[in-house]
Amino acid sequence: MSGGKSAGTKLVSVDFEISGHVQGVCFRMYTEKKGLQLGLVGWVRNTYQGTVEGQIQGPANMVEDMKVWLSKEGSPTSRITKASFSNQRTIDTLELSGFKTRF
Repeated sequence: MSGGKSAGTKLVSVDFEISGHVQGVCFRMYTEKKGLQLGLVGWVRNTYQGTVEGQIQGPANMVEDMKVWLSKEGSPTSRITKASFSNQRTIDTLELSGFKTRF
């Protein structure tokens, strides 16, 4: 098996944008840490609109766990008012490596 996935594990990719008090509260750092903890790959960055956006890829169940975390938890001092997810799709192999903060 390539990519360290077991037979029958569906990989997905999804883009996200998180609104609220999410900049200046270590949201990107905690997102990166949580993504790695769940075994996901992806990226995260601040936007000029005051939101945080990114992309996550990995096993579907872990991506769903991350979506819940992004929607409800975030960093300890963040206040999430809206979480948007788009372009969710099934992928054959991971298109990214690692979990990185982009600038």
